[in-house]
Amino acid sequence: MSETTSTTKRSIMGAILPRAKKPKIDPSASMSFLDHLEELRWRILKGLAGILAGIIVAFIFSDFFIQEFILGPARSDFFMYQIMPINAVDLSLISRRLTGQFFTYWGTLIIIGTIIGSPYFIYQLWAFIEPALEAGEKVKTFLNAMFINVFFLLGISFGYFILVPFAVQFFTQFIISDIISNEFDIHEYFIKVAVWTLACGIVFQVPVVSWFLSKVGLVTPEGMRTYRRHAIVGAMILAAFLTPPDPVSQIMIAVPLIVLYQFAIFLSKIAVKRRKKELEAAFTDS
Repeated sequence: MSETTSTTKRSIMGAILPRAKKPKIDPSASMSFLDHLEELRWRILKGLAGILAGIIVAFIFSDFFIQEFILGPARSDFFMYQIMPINAVDLSLISRRLTGQFFTYWGTLIIIGTIIGSPYFIYQLWAFIEPALEAGEKVKTFLNAMFINVFFLLGISFGYFILVPFAVQFFTQFIISDIISNEFDIHEYFIKVAVWTLACGIVFQVPVVSWFLSKVGLVTPEGMRTYRRHAIVGAMILAAFLTPPDPVSQIMIAVPLIVLYQFAIFLSKIAVKRRKKELEAAFTDS
């Protein structure tokens, strides 16, 4: 009877008292150094697989990417020239090397494919890095990766649709003497278009970097405001270098860069507030 009674009591007490919740264990906390390297290796391989898929897509639609995308700004009837205050002219492109067009063709499509597959590559890298910065679920990791990719693609779009047309026409029409004609090597042209476009994609990561550095306490909005004048001067200098010598073109390039920096200050302010709330909540719980 005593054993039956004790069993009954335990069952009743178990039904009345709430069960203790199992502590959530972060899998990354129990991973060894070699396990982290193994995960990084698989993340990189998955990201490279995404880039490979992008390269395959680029080769499938190679005619469109070469004729319309890359060579578009080289023609005076490029649709952006109808919007911008530019008197566009056709570029004269030549190939000075025997293998020039062959390697330019392959290299350009590989770069385009890398851009196409880069969002998935960025997601894989961020899924590996984020646990070291903050505890995040898969949905949060996906949203943060999208946050990075959106600004990267915005930068790519700004570089291709705004910067490249201005820069191409400026250097095409810049002549120091009438006896000198501008004939550009296709390799030089393709590389410049790719570099300018990718550079804008990287520059547009300023708000992203500001957000995450502010969350870990390395950047403050006050500090960014201190260097705001420097950022404005830098944007004007960059715009003056890359655009024809007229104020309209310079403003069209400089204003988005200045707005981008101001937006980075805004994101830094939000990130700092969230960080303070998280620290206060952690201090209260302890």
